[in-house]
Amino acid sequence: MTLAIFLSALAMTLIVGVRYLLASGGFALATRFRHPDLYAGLDRQIRREIGWSLASAAIYGVPAGIVAWGWQNHGWTRIYTDLHAFPLWYLPLSVLLYLLAHDAWFYWTHRWMHRPALFRRMHAVHHASRPPTAWAAMSFHPWEAVTGAVVIPALVFLIPIHVGALGLVLTIMTVMGVTNHMGWEIWPRFVWQGPLGAWLITASHHQRHHEQYGCNFGLYFRHWDRLCGTDKGLGAFDRGHAAAGRRRALAE
Repeated sequence: MTLAIFLSALAMTLIVGVRYLLASGGFALATRFRHPDLYAGLDRQIRREIGWSLASAAIYGVPAGIVAWGWQNHGWTRIYTDLHAFPLWYLPLSVLLYLLAHDAWFYWTHRWMHRPALFRRMHAVHHASRPPTAWAAMSFHPWEAVTGAVVIPALVFLIPIHVGALGLVLTIMTVMGVTNHMGWEIWPRFVWQGPLGAWLITASHHQRHHEQYGCNFGLYFRHWDRLCGTDKGLGAFDRGHAAAGRRRALAE
């Protein structure tokens, strides 16, 4: 049994690690085509981001692997595979419930980690990425990674979800985590500056968090920031792009 649990945790660690490399690598490549100089001179920072992120992948993989083993062998969790076990309308609802719950957990733990003593011990690693890149989405100190690693494994014991819907939740989590750190907006202007952007978090919103630290703590949605008075609106990328130009000039 111990070996089976270990192998499950190892497999999930590899899956999380490969998912990170593919997602961050893909969006970093998109950045190179869209803004060729944006990450110029950041090679050392990017290597550090990748190192911390792969360590985080192992921390995420352990509880995920244990839960996956328990689900497959003992029926743990409320993950289901029969599409008709719940009404079809519950599929999108379950995705929304997971995103709302994850977002609430992230907002309050993220805000908690911005307290000075905790920031130095846990969150400073993430903010050491100046500016953040597509590789920074999982660049966490191990203690911060633990706070993120327990959320989905806990939720699958509480909220029923189809295995395919769970895959969609993990995909949204990965894509938004990466794109919110890229240093530019991948979404059309009408998305992030329109009515939808007033409630969804995109790179422009999260950019202001990395500029000012004490605001814009959410992950997917802006409602907690709005309710708690920590929403400071959208940031701009001008400073980061200007700094990239200076780094490129110095390199030449």
